[in-house]
Amino acid sequence: MPFRMSGYIPFGTPIVVGLLLPNQTLASTIFWQWLNQSHNACVNYANRNATKPSPVSKFIQGYLGAVISAVSIAVGLNVLVQKANKFTPATRLLIQRFVPFPAVASANICNVVLMRYGELEEGIDVLDSDGNLVGSSKIAARHALLETALTRVVLPMPILVLPPIIMSVLEKTALLQARPRLLLPVQSLVCLAAFGLALPLAISLFPQMSEIETSQLEPEIARATSSRTVVYNKGL
Repeated sequence: MPFRMSGYIPFGTPIVVGLLLPNQTLASTIFWQWLNQSHNACVNYANRNATKPSPVSKFIQGYLGAVISAVSIAVGLNVLVQKANKFTPATRLLIQRFVPFPAVASANICNVVLMRYGELEEGIDVLDSDGNLVGSSKIAARHALLETALTRVVLPMPILVLPPIIMSVLEKTALLQARPRLLLPVQSLVCLAAFGLALPLAISLFPQMSEIETSQLEPEIARATSSRTVVYNKGL
């Protein structure tokens, strides 16, 4: 359940709140990025095209590669911001709040590719209009991973960009200045609302059963059917 798309919001929101906490230390940045990419890796694996068997060793290799790349990107960006002496403390804090988005977006691409690399090696099944198996296509697998990677770039955009903007405004209100303990609950609610908006928007960019012209696929697949187009399960 934690790795189904329906469980993405309730299980992912606490992680998003952690990613957006101000004044992050190096240790906290590494922890939240590791937790986020671990969750993403399991979601990507659970929602892949599973027509081909995938050994546990492939999952472990993909997981380690995805998490290491994600944490490296996030830590590198944070270190660059902290060393940018030309920024005022207030500007540096504001930039640090937006660092999670490019870090998570770029890491998400690595995560999808590494967790589903087996599809690129083995190919995925393509079906004709009657649902008959036509063949296994590596080209369709590339399309599937590209479409999924694009959704993983769009997904964190509202989640990691809107809350910092909204919170920078809300923090100046008399209510939150008088009651600073409300900051974390309010930020959590803002993140939850942004997540609820972003997930269906990102998932709806491409249909799960995507269509591709047979002329774009391998010659042996194009010869195996009279259908002009075939469909494949891109995963979620």
